[in-house]
Amino acid sequence: MPLALFALAIGAFAIGTTEFLTNGLLSQLSTDLGVTIPQAGLVTTAYAVGQMCGPILAFILLKLPTKRVLIILMAIFSIGNLMAALSPGFEFLLASRFATAWSHTAFFGVASVAASKLVTKKKQASAIALVFTGLTVAMLLGMPLGALIGQAWGWRSAFLIVTLISVISLVGIMVLVPQDRDVITLSHRESLKPFKNIRLWIALSATAIGFGGLFASFTYIEPLLTEVSGFDNTDVIWLLGIYGAGLVVGNSVAGKAADRALVPTTVTLLIILTLALFALAFSASNPIIVIPLLFILGASGFGLLTPLQTFVLRFASSASPLIGTANTAALGAGITIGSLLGGIVLTASSSYQAINLAAAAMTILGLIVYGIAVSLSKQSSTTQSKDFMQ
Repeated sequence: MPLALFALAIGAFAIGTTEFLTNGLLSQLSTDLGVTIPQAGLVTTAYAVGQMCGPILAFILLKLPTKRVLIILMAIFSIGNLMAALSPGFEFLLASRFATAWSHTAFFGVASVAASKLVTKKKQASAIALVFTGLTVAMLLGMPLGALIGQAWGWRSAFLIVTLISVISLVGIMVLVPQDRDVITLSHRESLKPFKNIRLWIALSATAIGFGGLFASFTYIEPLLTEVSGFDNTDVIWLLGIYGAGLVVGNSVAGKAADRALVPTTVTLLIILTLALFALAFSASNPIIVIPLLFILGASGFGLLTPLQTFVLRFASSASPLIGTANTAALGAGITIGSLLGGIVLTASSSYQAINLAAAAMTILGLIVYGIAVSLSKQSSTTQSKDFMQ
């Protein structure tokens, strides 16, 4: 495989690590910046809101060569993380998280295109998979390592390490990714045509609400583990590792299952996620039960990513390169809504268990919206209906 693919994979690792970095550092952020835990949770919300803006950046850069876009995106990402590390106050940290996330949504879509151009057609899937391996490794190792670094040297050091990794990726892209003078011929107006389809928006809503329930819970997982379950701060590192292992297993298994039965796989995962959230709400004080629940939450929640993405792409025309970024933005919307919901519930009830009840309710709503989206697919042409139900 070309070395340029590894530069892209390193970038994917940095982005995946940054997205979830603060979930293991909320207590440190709260203490150091003089804010409450619910307020500290807004650093997750700010990043998710920035993700939602990603398609705007992708739209602006639509006509530029792929390599130039990758350089711009990784430069924005690197500067944003450096800003976070040097934040003089909480508001500045929120702004830096928001700015950093703009590049997140666009990067994976553009990196996939770049990867496919680096190899022959027969190896394109493997090349794209290699890039996304960086994200998978971030899910498994990035969160616990971020928590470990933060506990050892402070939360700012964790952001500095991510900045260094992203700069390595940036240099690798500049040196290793070949010049690409191809420009997308699709006009900006034509790229927006698929968004006139109301079924696409309902599918995107199912993504946002269904996945958002997970983040109502996950945003506040660190204080729940220490204050309710009774784990030490050092235990959070390996507990996040268990959660990350669930992410990897769930993503792998769900992807294969969705190839065979897309809708049943998605419905099953939403039901499992709902039950796991309910179980965590009532069993959070029992550390023996919490450990396997973390794995199940990671597996079922992040297992939804591939089925939901596939579902959205089947609703939309393949003519627009913005559809993939739109679904990533929908994930960001879900994280925004979920983290805000968790903060509101925590402020009102002072109960981490109550957050998980609210999260379960949100996931149930996501299941209902997904059912509506599937129902609408049955009202389309017979061929399209059969394709959806496979």
